Amino acid sequence: MSEDTTLVVGLGNPGSQYEKTRHNIGFMVAGVLSGRMGGRFGVHKKSGADILQGRLEGRPMILAKPRSFMNLSGNAVSGLARFFSIDPANIVVVHDELDLDFGTVRLKRGGGEGGHNGLRSISSSLGTKDYLRTRIGIGRPPGRMDPASYVLKPFSTVERKELDLVCEQAADAVELLLKVGLEAAQNQLH
Repeated sequence: MSEDTTLVVGLGNPGSQYEKTRHNIGFMVAGVLSGRMGGRFGVHKKSGADILQGRLEGRPMILAKPRSFMNLSGNAVSGLARFFSIDPANIVVVHDELDLDFGTVRLKRGGGEGGHNGLRSISSSLGTKDYLRTRIGIGRPPGRMDPASYVLKPFSTVERKELDLVCEQAADAVELLLKVGLEAAQNQLH
């Protein structure tokens, strides 16, 4: 990746009722990254996001959590990209992924949204799907449970025991991506 400022966006839903849900794992990873950056989030009124500006892996970075609901997160992401003049190629979106087993972390650029309304909103608002993604597996819903209901449920007791480690590993993946670039990071992680 270039030395340009990187925008890292953790996806989730605002409100205490969503804090511990599968859909909010992006927010959880953003929390880990903010601790590593040694800062606290503040409100960025022009974008509708909470942000932290600083450096990570020696690179200038803006860490963000949209204040809107997941399916409207594109407005905050595109607003931040415009305000800080960040190219979509320097945006990393951290999000939950139904198509990966719980705890699996994968990196990619572009591609489809796989029914993820947060990604769909971001792609639509940016006018491109060509941004980086840190995908964190939450697994498929059991039986015939609706995926929309599943992502809004808290993690299981077993998953909660591993959740902190998963969030640390996802934060490590973001740092590795910033340090060595996508292809080299994929080669190390996958």
